[in-house]
Amino acid sequence: MAENIAPQKPEGAEDIEKGGLEGMVKALRNSTDPQVRQYAAYLLGEAKNPRAIQPLIEALVDFDKSVREQATLALSSIGKAAIEPLAAAMKEKKWETRYRAAEALGNIADEKVIKPLIAALKDNRDHVRYMAAKGLRELGDSDALEPMIILLKDENKYVRIMAVRALGAIGGKKVNAALARALETEDNEKVKETIIEAMK
Repeated sequence: MAENIAPQKPEGAEDIEKGGLEGMVKALRNSTDPQVRQYAAYLLGEAKNPRAIQPLIEALVDFDKSVREQATLALSSIGKAAIEPLAAAMKEKKWETRYRAAEALGNIADEKVIKPLIAALKDNRDHVRYMAAKGLRELGDSDALEPMIILLKDENKYVRIMAVRALGAIGGKKVNAALARALETEDNEKVKETIIEAMK
């Protein structure tokens, strides 16, 4: 599970801390200072209160990258209670939400994340497919085998690389046969190297 690492304390950090859950949510949603929003996201992750999940999911599309990353970490650290809301977030229109939700799910070591991540392997956005493959690589679940083999033909080389690594983590005869076939048709050197490495 990813650690909810504390960011630098912004000015007025004590006020946010004293404000309780409502104060943290308010700071996350309304502050114009990204440092304040990031710190509020961190505190909500530490609170591990299910009521923090929805505001954190909304923060996955914050204008500021550090806030998005902190919200992802916070959701990962909340753990099992966040799985269902994150799975629902995988159906959001904004691909950025789906991307970060897939990242958070991949960081939660629980078998319930496997189904939404497998579904995300078919996402129309390559960023999301990549992140779903990355999450499944950590879990090494054989249910992901067939959908991951399909990704060996993905148009995006980074998605193919991550699929190869995920398959390498699963291992077995079927994986090696699929990787051998992919190696015959692969034209990208970096992907080829990754396939050879995974087959060792």
